[in-house]
Amino acid sequence: MDAPSDPYPRLHPLGDAAWIVEFGNAIDELTHARVMGLAQALADAKALGLWRDVVEWVPAYTTLTVHFGVSGLGDAAQDAADALLALARHSAPLSRPGRRWRLPMCFDAEFAPDLDELAKARDLSHEQVVALMTGTAFRVYMLGFQPGFPYMGGLPAALERPRRATPRTDVPERSVAVAGRMCAVYPWRSPGGWHLIGRTPLALFNAARSDPAWLHPGDEVHWVAIGRARFDELERAAAVGAVQRDAWLDEQGSST
Repeated sequence: MDAPSDPYPRLHPLGDAAWIVEFGNAIDELTHARVMGLAQALADAKALGLWRDVVEWVPAYTTLTVHFGVSGLGDAAQDAADALLALARHSAPLSRPGRRWRLPMCFDAEFAPDLDELAKARDLSHEQVVALMTGTAFRVYMLGFQPGFPYMGGLPAALERPRRATPRTDVPERSVAVAGRMCAVYPWRSPGGWHLIGRTPLALFNAARSDPAWLHPGDEVHWVAIGRARFDELERAAAVGAVQRDAWLDEQGSST
C-alpha cells in the first residue's frame, strides 16, 4: 500500500494515558484549524456518549493532546489509537473563530516601557504601533506558561522582534507583550522576556469561576485603545467583580 502523501496527522505517545495528535510543523491558521476541528469532533462525540474514556484534550499550535482515563481494566489510550487517528484524518478543519472579543488596552508610557524602543527599531511612530495593534485580529492559538496565558498569532510583520536579550524578573500582571510574530498577556506578575507595549485593565484568569480562563484557543481578539482615566475606571470595576465578560464580546457575537 502506498504511503499517504501527507504525513499528518500522526500520533505521538505521552506517557501511557495520552496521545499527542500532530497536524504539522508550521504555526498558521490552517494547521490550527485542523487542531480545533479534531477538538470539535471529540466534543460532538462526547455529547453523544462516545469516547467515554477520553477525559480532556488540550489544543496547542499544531497539536491536540488527548488524555484518557486510567483504570485496571485495560489500556484505553492504546486501544483507541487507530480510531483516534482516523477521527483526526476525517475531521473537518474548524476555520471559523470561536468567540470574538474587543478588549481594552492602555498604551500609557507607564504600561508600555518597550513601545518606543520597538517603534524606533522598526522605524515606526508611537501612533503607528498603536494603529497596527488595534487594527489586527489576533487568533488565540493556545494557553500555556501560566494559567490563562494566551499565545496569540497574527502580529503584523512590521512589529516583529525577537525576545529581549535580558528578560525582566518582574512583569506586572495584565501586561500586553509581543515577541516574534506573537502577542500575549501576562495574567500574573512573573518574570518574562517579551516586549511590554501596553496593559489591559481586565483580569483574564479567575480561579473562582467555573470557566477560569477568559480566552480559549480559537478565540479572536481585537484590541481597543483606551486612555488612562478609562483604564483606572475599568480596573476598579474589575477589582470588585463589576465587569461582565460577555460585555466585551464583539458585536458579531460568538460562533460557538
